[in-house]
Amino acid sequence: MTSVGASPSLRRPGLLAAPRSLPADDGLLHFPSGFLWGAATSAYQIEGAADEDGRTPSIWDTFCATPGKVHHGDTGAIAVDHYHRFREDVALMRDLGLTAYRFSISWPRVQPTGHGPAVERGFDFYRRLVDALLEAGITPVATLYHWDLPQELEDGGGWPARDTAERFGAYAALAAEALGDRVTCWTTLNEPWCSAFLGYGSGVHAPGRTDPADALRAAHHLNLGHGRAAAAIRAAVPDARLSVSLNLHQVRPLTDSAADAEAARRIDAVGNRIFTGPMLHGRYDEDLLADTAHLVDWDELVRPGDLAAVHAPLDSVGINYYTPAWVSADGASTSTTHGTGGGSPWPGSESVAFHQPEGPASSMGWPIDATGLFDLLSRVHGERPDLPLLITENGMACEDYPNPEGEVRDPERVGYLHDHLAAVHRAISSGIDVRGYFQWSLLDNFEWAYGYAKRFGMIYVDFATQRRTLKSSAHWYGEAARKGAIPRPGN
Repeated sequence: MTSVGASPSLRRPGLLAAPRSLPADDGLLHFPSGFLWGAATSAYQIEGAADEDGRTPSIWDTFCATPGKVHHGDTGAIAVDHYHRFREDVALMRDLGLTAYRFSISWPRVQPTGHGPAVERGFDFYRRLVDALLEAGITPVATLYHWDLPQELEDGGGWPARDTAERFGAYAALAAEALGDRVTCWTTLNEPWCSAFLGYGSGVHAPGRTDPADALRAAHHLNLGHGRAAAAIRAAVPDARLSVSLNLHQVRPLTDSAADAEAARRIDAVGNRIFTGPMLHGRYDEDLLADTAHLVDWDELVRPGDLAAVHAPLDSVGINYYTPAWVSADGASTSTTHGTGGGSPWPGSESVAFHQPEGPASSMGWPIDATGLFDLLSRVHGERPDLPLLITENGMACEDYPNPEGEVRDPERVGYLHDHLAAVHRAISSGIDVRGYFQWSLLDNFEWAYGYAKRFGMIYVDFATQRRTLKSSAHWYGEAARKGAIPRPGN
């Protein structure tokens, strides 16, 4: 297949410009001019076409084929068939008035074994996707890694092996070379905490391993892979706008006791600072190293030059937020936000208890609290006030279904989006530089170990027919995008 060429008029789109001041008060909460109103997806969750055009298995294909790992034995082999229906999906985004779309590139689709040259048939799909986005006036935001590691690399050790970080840097160079004429906004990793600690610690995500030491090794090598990828993108796309998306935990002690404060510190170390420390500050904090010294030899794991590589210059930081976490030093955990597996996702802090507060929750069982988003934005801004922020994931799973008229009404999600966007507006009004918001997700999709049992999309998908239906939240969000504003709370 011949590579698809970009029209010169479509190249170099979508730099994240500094927003202008908020407009005057007219009864709405206005967002700055240039604020990105987007939606997000990931390749394995939506593309399907698992064995087409040279794609080979990822760790999620293998995980899904393992009995008992995924609800109902579901897989992403077909998903919502975005590989063949992307033009329809882009048209829906255009009609809604979205200005940005965050998607991920499938590593095993474009470099099937994690080694060697690019497979142009795979990259041609992303060229066509990006060209369709640009023609629709939508800024493409490409994520290099959203969890679909080529199985051959996992067979060679996966993220606990240092070579995987080097392979990731080489893959990033291929992606930047293939798409750098079209894509300016790049994200290296999505939620490396999940890749490391759910994949190699608790085992609820692919590859399903439960070794706390390997989870920590994976975390460092994901950090190193981020650094290698950042350097590769900068080399190929000098004007790239580079970011990383982190699912930082807004950790709250259950009581004001010193013991619960210590529990919160421990979870903050292995849940947040294991990534923000090296990425934003060029270091691993001493308390994290002490908490986990019985599991790994950090002096051996972190080689000379690693921290400088991880501490690559960034143009923004992506924040993925859904719910806060309440912790205590003792007692039984009542919250299963991150699922239950054969191990703990908190190496060195397995004794900390997580608690489910009273109040509203999503169909995932995740407590709904928009104040956590404001607090998280405030924290990251306080650490690095020079870095703009993006909300790269935020959303809610609901029990969605069509009514007799074929409409899908989801007022709970509308309320969730309103309150969290109001929290973002509060942050901007407080002087925090937030450049955009990407709702998770554009489409109902394959929700990892939950299979097709959970629906996060603002577009309803009938998985049997692949028919798309805009939910009421899509209409609400589209109006917000077109106006650049949401109603004030209580309006």
